Amino acid sequence: MRYQLYYWPTIQGRGEYVRLALEHAGAGYDDVARGPGGMAAMTKMMEAGDRPPFAPPFLKAGRLVIGQTANILLYLGARHGLAPKAEKGRLWVHQLQLTIADLVLEVHDSHHPLGPSLYYEDQRSPAKKRTEEFWKQRVPKYLGYFEWLVSECGGTYSTGRRATYVDLSLFQIVEGLRYAFPKRMKKFEREIPKLVALHDRVAARPNIKAYLASDRRIAFNEDGIFRRYKELDI
Repeated sequence: MRYQLYYWPTIQGRGEYVRLALEHAGAGYDDVARGPGGMAAMTKMMEAGDRPPFAPPFLKAGRLVIGQTANILLYLGARHGLAPKAEKGRLWVHQLQLTIADLVLEVHDSHHPLGPSLYYEDQRSPAKKRTEEFWKQRVPKYLGYFEWLVSECGGTYSTGRRATYVDLSLFQIVEGLRYAFPKRMKKFEREIPKLVALHDRVAARPNIKAYLASDRRIAFNEDGIFRRYKELDI
């Protein structure tokens, strides 16, 4: 099966977690909105049928149309060896991915605490306050939890010796925080050595390494979730 991924064509965003899973699995897919007429095709999909997706990303797999990042990864994980076979394990990995989704939202809200419809310049002062709280309270809570999980599993991956889509997503979290907050992250990485090592193992996996070096990997930018504002990285 060749998949069709629908997501915004110029940012990594939430679609990147799906791209990483597809790339790691060596699955054939089209990043539809990045091709000719792709945006129109994506809009049409969101307006068609009796169960249209609310927003990108969504994945077309045969006749199925699956929305929401964690839901897409739940589907792909079972079909491409990126999740345990047993139901208990699949639900545990899904639970971890939903926790990552909560963290992704908090990353976004660090620079847009008053809402995405306002420009960053319209909420600069609240963003500074939110970012301080984010790094003082939320980052240690989230990343400390995943550091503990990796340690409990022997320091290889978050759920054991085999990589799952959660590990690919944790790689993206570390990459994104390094981009958005290079100074803060450099200091904090001393607190999460096993999570950093997990990041490095994921980056070295052949399909991921090839993807990161390709033009399929969109560069971080200030339109995505991870944004670099110097005044927030002190």
